[in-house]
Amino acid sequence: MKENLFGKSRKRLTMLYSLVMIIFLAILIFAMHQSMDWSIRSEQARELWDTADNVAEAQKYLNQHPELVIDDTLAYKNTNDRLFFYVFDEDGRLLNFSRASFRIEPFILDVMSQWTAPEGDVVVVTKPKENGHKSEIMMTTQKITDSSGKVQMVYVGKDVTALYNGMEKATSIMAGLGLLALIIATMMGHILSGKAMVPLKSAYEKQRQFAADASHELRTPLAVVMASAEILQNDPEIKSPFLKQVVEDVHDEVKKMTKLVSDLLVVARSDNKALKLKPSKFDLGAVAAQTARMMQPLAEQKHINIVADNLPKTVIHADEQKIRQLVLILVDNAVKYTPDGGKVTVDFRPAEKGKVTLAVQDTGIGIAKEDQEKIFDRFYRVDKARSREMGGNGLGLAIAQEIVELHHGSIAIDSELGKGTTFLVTLKAKTKGRNLHMF
Repeated sequence: MKENLFGKSRKRLTMLYSLVMIIFLAILIFAMHQSMDWSIRSEQARELWDTADNVAEAQKYLNQHPELVIDDTLAYKNTNDRLFFYVFDEDGRLLNFSRASFRIEPFILDVMSQWTAPEGDVVVVTKPKENGHKSEIMMTTQKITDSSGKVQMVYVGKDVTALYNGMEKATSIMAGLGLLALIIATMMGHILSGKAMVPLKSAYEKQRQFAADASHELRTPLAVVMASAEILQNDPEIKSPFLKQVVEDVHDEVKKMTKLVSDLLVVARSDNKALKLKPSKFDLGAVAAQTARMMQPLAEQKHINIVADNLPKTVIHADEQKIRQLVLILVDNAVKYTPDGGKVTVDFRPAEKGKVTLAVQDTGIGIAKEDQEKIFDRFYRVDKARSREMGGNGLGLAIAQEIVELHHGSIAIDSELGKGTTFLVTLKAKTKGRNLHMF
């Protein structure tokens, strides 16, 4: 139990550390990717704006000097350059250009024919994949007016595919390095969490040993006090009502203390794997009915009806004494938290083949959803004030779970506030003695 507890804690710490690292690395990689994207866009946009200004100035000069003739050889000199421009008049006639690559020019011309972006905006267009390649092109526009007042449109663009491919490769490399760093960090976190658990294990071991030793040492003096209180209760010389009440109170408190010490000793032995099973074949139905009847006097005080009759014969191979303790804990818990006039039912529920499910159902106060996950924790009490009033110490259900786990079974809870609670204990119905682990 102890190793399982610390193992789970170590696993939680490692998972939490890994989750924090994953979030941190994801944010870091995303931020770096966005930073690179912004850097590329801003620098390329600045270059496009500068080029657009230059082309616009050159075109204005040509508009003012129509006698100049554009040399076609110059127009095609930038065929293989990534930077290109086209100048059209308002009738769609091409006035000047520095052609884009033949690979992307048809796509560029189609984009320009459908252009809707405002003047000066930089747009990134993506040419669909062709032969496994896609192209990223940044473009912008600028309007100029010729001497006759007609509008001309300057389109300037640049093929930035290589830059974006480089950015994607850099992002992939960062993601790979981040994954490697995460694996290393997780391994280091697991090692460090193990070292952090060493002093906790030591402190837990000392606490467990103290609880076991204290519980064992307290049993004898408590037995003496209990015997003395019982003697005083039967002493005919004590006639004062006040003294009788004092003796009665002492007897009740010692009884509660004895139960607490006994429960603590069970828990301590469980942690130390000192609990031993003595398996034997017996009828679970008969044992459950007989154990439930033991709680009848307490139930009658609250006018609670315990129904545990006519349980079918169900033979299992388990530790009969501990199963009795398990049923007693569940029925006692049901009676304590069921209001006067309620009902507690012990019966069997349908189960998987080879298993048997015992149900202890009450019409009590119920347990809230947020408390159901912690109900089997040691010393956990939903209503601490009411638990103290009823003599609960928060160990009963924890011990019940220990007993069920020793038998490799399961215990579950089904509850709703104000409508009652049902505990479902599932055990193996045909378990051979050699399959039960002895502790």
